[in-house]
Amino acid sequence: MTAEQFTVDISDTDQMVDLGIAVPEAESDLSDYEFQQRVEVAWQVCDRFDLQTDIWRGRILRAVRDREKLGGNAASSGNGPTGTPQDAEKAAENRGTSSTAIGAGFLNWLKDRDISKSQAYVLIDLANSADQMLQNGLIETKDVNRFSKRAFMETAQASPEVQQIVSEAARRGDQITRKEVRNLTDEWTAMTSDLVPESVRAKVSDNTIPTRYLTPMVKEMAKLPPSHQQTLKNEVDENPNVDMLKQVTAEAKYLSRYIEAASQVQTLELANIDLELALDEALRVGCLNSAADLVNQATQLEQAAVKLYTAWKRINKLSDRVYVDSGESTPHLRSLLSALTPLCGELIEVHLGEIGSATSRHIRLKMLTDETALEDPTE
Repeated sequence: MTAEQFTVDISDTDQMVDLGIAVPEAESDLSDYEFQQRVEVAWQVCDRFDLQTDIWRGRILRAVRDREKLGGNAASSGNGPTGTPQDAEKAAENRGTSSTAIGAGFLNWLKDRDISKSQAYVLIDLANSADQMLQNGLIETKDVNRFSKRAFMETAQASPEVQQIVSEAARRGDQITRKEVRNLTDEWTAMTSDLVPESVRAKVSDNTIPTRYLTPMVKEMAKLPPSHQQTLKNEVDENPNVDMLKQVTAEAKYLSRYIEAASQVQTLELANIDLELALDEALRVGCLNSAADLVNQATQLEQAAVKLYTAWKRINKLSDRVYVDSGESTPHLRSLLSALTPLCGELIEVHLGEIGSATSRHIRLKMLTDETALEDPTE
């Protein structure tokens, strides 16, 4: 089958104007402001066409994928995914369709159209979200024209409450942009999160505090244990202003980094340190940032040590294998093994910086494993 010819002729400027696309001439007498406004309107119209196209593409991709899951022969054979290749071929003949086409996988279908798997599932998710919102009565078909593509995708990923707020704005005839969705999301966060004290909500209501400062604060505070959440909430409640919101957001970020990193440091577990008390003291003396970076670096150092040991064991094993497989007839290969000797022994030697420069440093690391300690207790 071949799709009918698309009826909109992009060379017909009158038809484009009927669709709401009116691109101003570059050399027109419009002011820069008017020119930018008209260009923005034309762009929004194209964005909405793009959105509707992507929704339909997602529905098409979903149908192709689901058909593949059913084995391509569920509709005719009734066997569903368990149908045999012979059933598929017979069903294909009954429909007058090539069995080769039925057997083509979803990934091959995407490959033929230069669509990546990730792109396909983004479009499928978009179609699923659109259909779900339509089914739930959040939007009507005509409301889709109110959204830009990015605004619709962000709405689809938002909470049901935010979706309800955005859909009500669309039904009122508002043009929904990505910025509009984010503003509405911030407002919802400000009015509903338990982490925002009433004193801050009151200032948000009278526009004394912009809502954009609340979302990052709530996001970072949500990562913390309840005790720390309450401490930071009290700080904001005592001084409900923008500077305090910024400060608490930074503190919450460092706190979550500290807690996450400290739980991964094995050395701290062996030392039986009271991490909570250490954290309280860091807060009291004002070195929370440094303490958070300290435990984070400790985590990275431990992980680096494990990776170093694993690589060292691997290079020794490979070196032995190459030595056994080589011989007198491979002098260059033996030279390679000889050159790598400083990395294979218990004493690893490497240069830090450009060799021969004034800032160059010679680093020596001795690998002492449990086996080494047993062989030489003095170590």
